[in-house]
Amino acid sequence: MREHALSAGSPEVLGATPDERGTGFAVFSEHATRMEVCLFGPDGRETTRIPLPERSGHVWHGHVAGVRPGALYGLRAHGPYAPEAGHRFNPAKLLIDPAARRLAGRIRHHPLQLGHASGARGRVAGPSTEDSAPQVPKAVVEAPLPPMPPGPRRPMAETVIYEAHVKGLTKLMPGVEAPGSFAALAAPPVLDHLEGLGITAIELLPVQPFIDDAFLLERGLVNYWGYQPICFFAPEPRYLASGRLVEFREMVAAFHARGIEVILDVVYNHSGEGDAVGPTLSFRGLDNASYYRLEAGGRYVDDTGCGNTLNLDHPAVLRLVTDSLRYWVEVMGVDGFRFDLAATLGRHGSAGFERTAPFLAAVAQDPVLREVKLIAEPWDIGPGGYQLGNFPHPFAEWNDKFRDAARRFWRGDRGEAPDIAARVTGSARQFDHSGRDATASVNFLTAHDGMTLTDVVSFSAKHNEANREANRDGHHSDFASNHGVEGPTDDPAISAARARTRRNLLATLFLSQGTPMLLAGDEIGNSQSGNNNAYCQDSPLGWVDWSAPDAELLAFTRRLIAFRRDHPVLRQRLFLHSRTRAVDDRPDLFWWHPTGRSMTTADWDDPALAIVCAEMRTASATPAWAILETAVFAVFNAGEAVQVTLPPPPSGQHWARALDSAEPASVERPAAAVEPIAARSTVAFVLEPAP
Repeated sequence: MREHALSAGSPEVLGATPDERGTGFAVFSEHATRMEVCLFGPDGRETTRIPLPERSGHVWHGHVAGVRPGALYGLRAHGPYAPEAGHRFNPAKLLIDPAARRLAGRIRHHPLQLGHASGARGRVAGPSTEDSAPQVPKAVVEAPLPPMPPGPRRPMAETVIYEAHVKGLTKLMPGVEAPGSFAALAAPPVLDHLEGLGITAIELLPVQPFIDDAFLLERGLVNYWGYQPICFFAPEPRYLASGRLVEFREMVAAFHARGIEVILDVVYNHSGEGDAVGPTLSFRGLDNASYYRLEAGGRYVDDTGCGNTLNLDHPAVLRLVTDSLRYWVEVMGVDGFRFDLAATLGRHGSAGFERTAPFLAAVAQDPVLREVKLIAEPWDIGPGGYQLGNFPHPFAEWNDKFRDAARRFWRGDRGEAPDIAARVTGSARQFDHSGRDATASVNFLTAHDGMTLTDVVSFSAKHNEANREANRDGHHSDFASNHGVEGPTDDPAISAARARTRRNLLATLFLSQGTPMLLAGDEIGNSQSGNNNAYCQDSPLGWVDWSAPDAELLAFTRRLIAFRRDHPVLRQRLFLHSRTRAVDDRPDLFWWHPTGRSMTTADWDDPALAIVCAEMRTASATPAWAILETAVFAVFNAGEAVQVTLPPPPSGQHWARALDSAEPASVERPAAAVEPIAARSTVAFVLEPAP
């Protein structure tokens, strides 16, 4: 083994930090008795083991002379192997540095990675003595990168989010080189499509290194979505076509040049090491009792459904996560984060979810993180895990109540009009408190987890047979409708009905208060053949199919996004509560009956009510300098054709019929006092100066 000169180094920056003399290493472990850095040659063979000579608090650190950028390394942690006490140290297992900036190769599941002896199944039966190094990817020492300039920093009121998978969006897109990579996302066909659509932010499914679950590999499948992370600072190697970190930064810069922000879907609630029988790849071997929440007997708390739960109550774990977030913002240039199972991040000790939990408080006060977009998935599977509306400012939240209400209303379910009315106006019951904005509600019709928009109108039940779980997995309540035939059809009437329902759903999304999110491919009619849980489908089933895009649907989606952009009344920060405005003595929100009178309690209580007519103006509490002398009158009609009497326009103004889902290509025209509304359609009128 080669000798290297050692010095103290510094505990200030976790990971590997090279300088002109060599590289400093720093890693946290409270319960380890010895920490080694292992160096590897280009052939992957271990050349040197170097004990870190210093310990400051619980950070082990040291500087190793002569180690240059590009060097390959891993860690070995010595300490007690006592699972019943929470300790699973095993120096035979090479560990990935959780703060590594890049990995040389993807993480592949292998039996050698198991820290327990074969057949132990997590019981106290002794550690495995087999060296896992040949089956663990090595971390790469990377030269520090300079900070990136901030991106467009659009306010939420101007934001339209596009949720996409790096590979799924680009794999089949024509004219894209290196499909499935960050470089492909920066290609002109992708940028042109998103810019032309009117997207202001792309939200990428997990891009940090992740592992393929053993049970998926046994079925011949893989972890496609990526919600099994191991390393929090590095990009997933399979998405780096060039193998260079700058590829990610170049992608971000390309989006920024088009005025598009980049949001990352991040997983800090659990790791890919799974439960007690999972692999020992990083956290488990570094300090299991600190990194994970444990119960008596060393059992893992599983509020995530993934076998373990990271312990963000621990200062060192909290530090690792917040350091990671700042790194992605300052060095990699991203503009925000969507936090997977964020209810877990808000759990504190035995008290359950708290709005002042350490992680939520740390992010809210952080001078870097509080300036970017923060979006919570407000649930997990633990006790009291559904927390929609309970996150503190500045977090926004995925609003599944919007998704479900929109689907039920346009499916024709009875009694849904009051609920869709609440969703169209920003879900105030959930979000209008504690100084939160109406934009805190991230409204969506579909997401990666569930059916696509085309499948919602083409299937009445999930079809997940390709996942090889006997169709038991995935949501059991999609609130979908096949319109008469399950799956694809040549029936023109059914096809037309499905097309109109898609347009109605999209119109509801973009005419509603809140922040809209569109699933990649929905704008062109992409289908997953009814699969509502394509987490393991790295195949044409899970990729966006660009071969036959629905041009009419794409054009209508573009028109809706442009209409929203041009009418700020639809995207206000303040909630509408039918309060009178001082500027004109008119309410900021008025619910009209189709006959031209105000809605009554009896009207709303009628389970047969299938139409909602909302007149929206600038919110009453808006400062005088920001008041808009305009209004939007939106009609959502899930019932039969009807005549609607429009609100009396103010003197010098008139209503223009601007959008109609029944006639998607219609041009704007002046409206009459009474207007026909087609069956199962959405119409938007705009108040404009009279000619």
